[in-house]
Parts: sequence; structure tokens; C-alpha cells
Amino acid sequence: MNPMRILRHPRAAVVAHDLVMVAVSWLAAGSIVRYGDSAGIIASIPILAELAVILAIQGLVLWSTGLYKGLWRFASFPDLWNIARAALFGTILIIAALTLFFAAEIRQNLGAVLIYPGILFLMLGLPRMCYRFWKDSRLPERQSKEGMKRVLVLGAGRSGALLERELRHRGGLGVIGFLDDNPRLRGAQVHGVPVLGPIEHLPRVAREVGADLAIIAMPSATNHEMQAVVEICERSGVKFRTLPTLNDLGNKATRIDDLKRVVIDDLLGREPVSLEWDSIREGLSGKRVMITGGGGSIGSELCRQIARLNPVELIVVDNGEYALYRIDHELHSEFEDLVFCSVLGDICDSATVEKVVGEYKPDMIFHAAAYKHLPILQTQVREAFRNNVLGTMRLAEAAERHGVGTFVLISTDKAVNPANIMGATKRVAEMYCQTMNGLSETRYITVRFGNVLNSNGSVVPLFKEQIARGGPVTVTHPEISRYFMTIAEASQLIMQAAVLGSGGEIYVLDMGEPVKITYLAEQLIRLSGKVPGKDIQIVYTGLRPGEKLFEELFHELEPYEKTKHEKIFLAHPRQANWDHLGADLREAELAIRRYDTGKIQQLLLKLVPELAKSSVTQPGETAEVVSLNQPRLP
Repeated sequence: MNPMRILRHPRAAVVAHDLVMVAVSWLAAGSIVRYGDSAGIIASIPILAELAVILAIQGLVLWSTGLYKGLWRFASFPDLWNIARAALFGTILIIAALTLFFAAEIRQNLGAVLIYPGILFLMLGLPRMCYRFWKDSRLPERQSKEGMKRVLVLGAGRSGALLERELRHRGGLGVIGFLDDNPRLRGAQVHGVPVLGPIEHLPRVAREVGADLAIIAMPSATNHEMQAVVEICERSGVKFRTLPTLNDLGNKATRIDDLKRVVIDDLLGREPVSLEWDSIREGLSGKRVMITGGGGSIGSELCRQIARLNPVELIVVDNGEYALYRIDHELHSEFEDLVFCSVLGDICDSATVEKVVGEYKPDMIFHAAAYKHLPILQTQVREAFRNNVLGTMRLAEAAERHGVGTFVLISTDKAVNPANIMGATKRVAEMYCQTMNGLSETRYITVRFGNVLNSNGSVVPLFKEQIARGGPVTVTHPEISRYFMTIAEASQLIMQAAVLGSGGEIYVLDMGEPVKITYLAEQLIRLSGKVPGKDIQIVYTGLRPGEKLFEELFHELEPYEKTKHEKIFLAHPRQANWDHLGADLREAELAIRRYDTGKIQQLLLKLVPELAKSSVTQPGETAEVVSLNQPRLP
């Protein structure tokens, strides 16, 4: 250990204190064994040489336990555990060292050596706990000063208790009470702070105690519970914040820095996903992974998740320069040891696909690149087919040629009974990958899911922009509903499905309960501090071409079954005739080169007959689904 480093350490005084206590403990142990002999066990051993050995060994052990990373004012049981470990392990090393240099003398004084760790534990632990007690006893005096915000904590469980302790140490916010729906906690106290009643009493309690802030400390709450609590907070008129969910917290301790505004994810999120991380790590760790569309919402989150699993190399492909720059910068900043390569390229360009797949030879490909904006693609059939179908074909064929182990196609619930161009093209991509699975040693796996909260081009960012402009917020139909999940949950379940499948499967992610878009708009308005219908109006504009009132997760001809993961279902795929599919796709490729949108439309209707049968989903009404600015087909 470098002595100068210790002297420059911000807690050098603590290190000096501990070294003095080491010496005192050693001498005290000798004195106790010799019944008051002040020389202790050093009667026949040079005192300076002995103490030099002991201080060097014990000092190194104390430093290595991480004892000096914490502060005395926050001393707790983990610190006492570190002291106990250091005392025992240090004693073992001291016995070995003294036996080596002073064998005869140490055998005569073995009793002193054995009681030394107990004395050292007391000499190091007691001062820390006494200082912690003294600092804590002064906190109420400091918290009574003017300017301290009065806080009510909603939830008196473990997270609430940790939050109260953290706020007490930080200052600025003082917890004056808890509210909790558990009847057994009525009249109880948490760290001396009373539980004042159930959460539904917040409006009354907040007025009576003059609360400035309510903090929701319920990281395990379901979306329904969170919705109810937020509604109570809004009625109370008190500002409110929340702790992150269990997924966000992970194994971290609760920190004041974690407090955040309630966002729509908190209200529409589901119970935390339980993943089989061992199988995910086994499937991805040490692998060379390629992600197309890596700059998009799902693609970039896959990059973050997979980067944590120690892949051999991560190859990110995207045709958007700025999107690629952002994920490139983020990954290089957060994962310094990650072997990472970003490729600016188009998956529809066969030369780019061949070069990238052939050069890097990935073990797994996550194909997230796709056009997905429904209204735009409804009038852009050529570009939709070119990117979503031909791009997938190029990549899937290259995977087969270069021996890629697993190819994961990220699809959509709109591929079930497609009523629009986007869903139809994704369905054709699914058909192609399923057919390829039967002709190749590569495992082709499809994963379907619904809308992702806060993804690029989704409804949530649009509503936020409309609210920021003062409204109105536009919703297509009062009864329209969609399935939602968070970006992180979708990405994690995609990885889980990738290691579950043996090839050819269509996995469908459990999307929970559908959410009415009107409810989503109302909650976003309320979370912005405005009142729906008063401060911000909601205007209904009518369903757009190809838009359904209700999305479907399974086709009637695709019976589904459960998998060993509760959030992932297996849909039995419909088989496609390879000869017919291949011939139609070759025709479509020629039509794309000629920019013959009429022919592309004909082939798309042939490949996906459901598209021609689909109706606009207003009750009692039907309409032509495909609107391409082209003459109607017979």
C-alpha cells in the first residue's frame, strides 16, 4: 500500500484512528493474558518489529474490505461485518507472519492472539456506532429549521423505511408521517415516524399536517394500484413524486436521487417481469451479436441490454446517421470494455448486407430494422414492401449463407389479421422467415408484440407535444384501445424468446390488458398539471385508413400455448408454400425495380388475403382497407 496515498485519502484521520486501535488492541490482548503485565506478549519480542508487522498486515486487510469507502455517520451492520471479517482474517495472517519470524515466542502467547480479534472488533465498531447515534440524535434539531419541506410517504414498507432514513440524513425534506393501507400498521411507527392512516385519507391528512410533498414509495405496485394512488394525489392538490419501479431499482438502495415525477410508464406498466437471466446470459454471453435498426427505440434498448451480458462483439447497423451516432456515443461512454462496431447502411442494399454479415459472421442477429408508421406506409406500399419484406429477405439469406446460429425477426401484433400495409408487410416477412427455417440450419425465430411506450413515432411523444402547445390532443376514436409495454420490458422479453426457441416459432409477448387511448391522453394531461376538457381539450378525428379499434394478438388459425415463461406465448404458425411464396417475392422484387406499385399491391393482397377481407372497425361499417392512391383492384 502506498503511504502517500493513505495520507491524501479524504478519510486519512479514520485510517489513522483504526491503526492506533489496532496497536491498542494488540497490547491490550497481551496485558489481559499476562494479568496486567503492560508488556503483554512482547516480553521477549522487539516491540517495534512486532507492531510494524501487525500494523502492516492488519492495515492492508482493513483497506481491502472496503471499510473506508463509507462514512461514519452512515455506519451500519455491513460496516460491522467488514470489521469482523478484517479482524479474523488479519489475525490468521498475523499468526502466520509472527510464527515465521518469532516462532517460539508466539506459541507461548497464543491466548493473547486468540482474544485480539474480539478486542479489535469492539475498538473499531463502538466508535463508529456511537458517532452514528450522536449524529442521528441531532437530526430532529436540524429538521426543525425553517425551509424544511414537510413530506408524507405513501407506503410504510421496506422502501418507505429506506426512503425516510435517506431523507433524514440528507436534509431539506422531513418525513412527518406515513400512509399505508395495511391495517396492521395503523398507529405504528417507522423509525419514530407515525403511520397516520390509509392512503385514501391523503387529502385530509395533507391539509391537517400542512404537507408540502407526497412521495409514493410503492415500487412493487401494479398499474391499477398506481393509477388509484395517483388519482388520490391529484385530488389532494399536493405535489407528488415517486420512487422507481422494482425493475428500475434492481438491487440498488433507495436514494433521494431516485425520486422522479410520475410518468405514464408508472401508470401503464405491469408487474415486474421475472426473467431467466441465467439462460439469457448463457445464450448471449461470449457471442458475436448483430442488431439491425440499432438506433431505433427497440434496437437501441437491445444494444444496452446485450452490452451488459458481455458479448464478444456487438455490431449495430442503422441507415439513420444521427440515430447511429447517438447509440455509438452512448455505448462507448457507458461500456468502455465493449468491442463494438457501428455500421451506417441499408439492409435493402444486398452489397451492404453481404459485406457486414460476411465480414463479422455474427452468432445471432436481432432484426429490428423496419418501417412502422402506419398512416405513412398506407400510401407508400413500394417502400414498405422494399424495407420490411425485401430487407428481411436479404438479411435472412445472408444469415443462412454465413452460418449465423440464430436470426430473430422482431414483428408486430399488426401482422395478425392485417388491416394495413405495415401489418401485411410484416406478415410476409414472418412467412419468409418461417419458410427459411425449414431450409436452413439457422434458427429463425419471430417475436410479436404491440405498442411500446415512448418509442419513436408513437402516440405518447405526439400527445406530449400537443399538450406542450396547449392542445388540443387528437384521438381518432373514443373507443380505440391498444396494448402497451415499456421499451425495457419488450427488449428483455425478446432476448428471453431468442434463447427459448429452437427455430420456426412465432412467440407472442403477453401485453397485459388493452388501454383506451382516451384514458392515455387524459392521464398525460393530468401528469402535466392540466385538467382534461378544461385546460386541454381532447378532439376525436375519426379512424384512419387501415386502423383498427382493437388490436389482436393471435390469429384464429394460429392456436397458441404457454411456454415455460409466463409472459411469452407460442403461436402455432400457418405454413406457406415455398414455391408459391418464392415466385411471388421474385415478382415483387421486379415490380419494386420498375416502381410498379399497382403490381406490388396485387402481390401483397395475394400473399396476405386477410388484407382484402379486412374492414375498418367502426361497428356496422366496412371499407376498402388499402389506400394507395392507385386505381381500385377488381
